[in-house]
Amino acid sequence: MKKGGAGVRARRGMTDQGLMMAKWIPTDYNPDDFANRRHIGPSPAEMAEMLAAVGVPDLEALIAQTVPAQIRQEAGLDWPALSESALLARMREVAGRNRVMTNLIGQGYYGTVTPPAIQRNILENPAWYTAYTPYQPEIAQGRLEALLNYQTMVSDLTGLPVANASLLDEATAAAEAMTMAQRGAKSRARAFFVDRNLHEQVIAVIRTRAEPLGIEVILGAPEDLDAASVFGAIFQYPGTYGHLRDLTDDCAALHGAGATAIVATDLLALCLLKEPGAMGADIAVGSSQRFGVPMGYGGPHAAFMACRDELKRAMPGRIVGVGIDAKGNKAYRLSLQTREQHIRREKATSNVCTAQALLAVMASFYAVFHGPVGLRAIAQRVHLHAVTLANALREAGAEVAPDAFFDTITVRVGVGQAGILAAARHRGINLRKVGRDRVGISVDETTDADVIVRVLDAFGITEAAVPADAPAIPEGLLRDSDYLTHPVFHMNRAESEMMRYMRRLSDRDLALDRAMIPLGSCTMKLNAAAEMMPLTWPEFGALHPFAPQDQAAGYHEMFADLSDKLCRITGYDAFSLQPNSGAQGEYAGLLTIAAYHKSRGEDRDICLIPVSAHGTNPASAQMCGMKVVVVKSAPNGDIDLEDFADKAAKAGDRLAAVMITYPSTHGVFEDTVREVCRHHP
Repeated sequence: MKKGGAGVRARRGMTDQGLMMAKWIPTDYNPDDFANRRHIGPSPAEMAEMLAAVGVPDLEALIAQTVPAQIRQEAGLDWPALSESALLARMREVAGRNRVMTNLIGQGYYGTVTPPAIQRNILENPAWYTAYTPYQPEIAQGRLEALLNYQTMVSDLTGLPVANASLLDEATAAAEAMTMAQRGAKSRARAFFVDRNLHEQVIAVIRTRAEPLGIEVILGAPEDLDAASVFGAIFQYPGTYGHLRDLTDDCAALHGAGATAIVATDLLALCLLKEPGAMGADIAVGSSQRFGVPMGYGGPHAAFMACRDELKRAMPGRIVGVGIDAKGNKAYRLSLQTREQHIRREKATSNVCTAQALLAVMASFYAVFHGPVGLRAIAQRVHLHAVTLANALREAGAEVAPDAFFDTITVRVGVGQAGILAAARHRGINLRKVGRDRVGISVDETTDADVIVRVLDAFGITEAAVPADAPAIPEGLLRDSDYLTHPVFHMNRAESEMMRYMRRLSDRDLALDRAMIPLGSCTMKLNAAAEMMPLTWPEFGALHPFAPQDQAAGYHEMFADLSDKLCRITGYDAFSLQPNSGAQGEYAGLLTIAAYHKSRGEDRDICLIPVSAHGTNPASAQMCGMKVVVVKSAPNGDIDLEDFADKAAKAGDRLAAVMITYPSTHGVFEDTVREVCRHHP
């Protein structure tokens, strides 16, 4: 400091403290505030500029002008907001209440290893997880290529020429295949055969979907199939308890009766097993979860569907294809899609309007990463671990079934079932309870010698297991055809080259990491990074959906908290968190309405749906067995109340439901919504 500086300041009447305070300008910026415009976007200054441009003083005034007062909540929500760091700390706390075990339950869900390059560059990369549904293929070329890889992988492994770009889950894919079979079959039968060896959850969803459509479900063993009495049949291959069956004769019998043959299958198993297409199957469905996608307590996971070429126009979902652009260059496009704007809304047969694109992309990159040789090696290792376990159990005197299997066996343990299940849990392993006297074991990619030792120990077997070197698959069911022959599955699989390929594809896409996306609807990807991070924690990702509930206390705490908050937001008494898409939520709600009318002895089957509603709405109503009556829109886009009243009156006692999209697809909060909801014909 220069000599005399203090004296100069003193003469001016300013102390050191005063000078410091003059430089200290208070700010309202809170670096820990999640709502500090970091996620939502506009800064306070930008918001003030926009509010001035539209001529309102603040957000409250803007909301008052755009959302009718009579439909706004009278009281605010009272739970506290959390900062990002506090949220993650809270999630760590909740995650700690889940117990991560080695899960050998199977039933369609398996431990898998997500290659780190895929986890960091796909699942955790906003270039992939913030991308919008690819309605505009010109800004989705990277994703479309990855999804085309997925289709190629599914088509090759199932042995069927056409595959779609994924569906929601295996159970709904199986149900979609049932209705697809009904549309494509030559048989006039109204019954559908379901192999009792299907996974339980798949059977349950098929039953649910069949009932409102008047489809009779016949559950039985494949050998009891009467092909002439059904329009189609679905078989599990391998079966839920591990059984392998050559379905060639079953498919031939169905074809002879003009019926459709469907196979629910496992992609990893098909790396070793004879493919469904080679057996004559018309449709194949399943889940791609075990291709690098964590179990996540049941999902989400990308289902797959493949079919014969003649059935492709009846396939739900989307098919990515290759075309030529205006300059003569190769370009990817959505070749076929059953999206609502392309179908007669009131005649829709499927409400599938989306795909599990992110998870399908992960599974496709898993196949690219390992290639056909790598996938076969993983499948062989899984199978031989299962054979090793079966051999060791048999040598100890246990009754093990079946003789031929891929990765799943059952052991008859009699009255010792509860004790063995408990002993396995004590050793950190979940086994499957089968009936009253058996235990199921399904090995997977994460199974190693230590897991085998712990499983055998739970059965009281201490002798070291001899590693198997011969398969337990009949020669006639061993695959002899090639798969994944496209060059993309034979590229240099060095991590650096893989990352370059992923980057090249993301560079051909537009997502929120690059720009705003000028599309709206119900599927905007506005998840913050802090919300996405827990997805990859083992405490959430490694839980099996059929694990004992006490191992998922953290998940159930979240479910209860979310349900409570949704009830308080909406004013309803209870919420179902089960539907895996908005369209499936519509379907579940309409089924509930139909069940309510049935419980009152009322025969109501008409659903009024405004033309301004989402296109999935009439499709969901059709699938519930309801008759759709379309209500006109007024010139401003609102519901035409006069037309609504007229059609409600004509429906009379047959009126089951009114289904509106709110705000409408025009983006309007209609103040007539109360009048619509109050209306009684």
